[in-house]
Amino acid sequence: MAQELLSTFGTDLGEVALIPDTGGIFQIHCNGQLIWDRQRDGGFPDVKALKQRVRDVIAPERPLGHIDR
Repeated sequence: MAQELLSTFGTDLGEVALIPDTGGIFQIHCNGQLIWDRQRDGGFPDVKALKQRVRDVIAPERPLGHIDR
């Protein structure tokens, strides 16, 4: 997933970091905003959903090509 995000957003993204935690927590933050929470969103994101949520935060006007279909 990290490689997919970096390939799509490059330097617009800045970094992708994995921070270990306990208790089954899986959260994804973008620019300080929680964009995915395993408990809230029902599991783990697929690449399409994750790219759309990241795009909506960092570059809402940016088309994602086939992912937007």
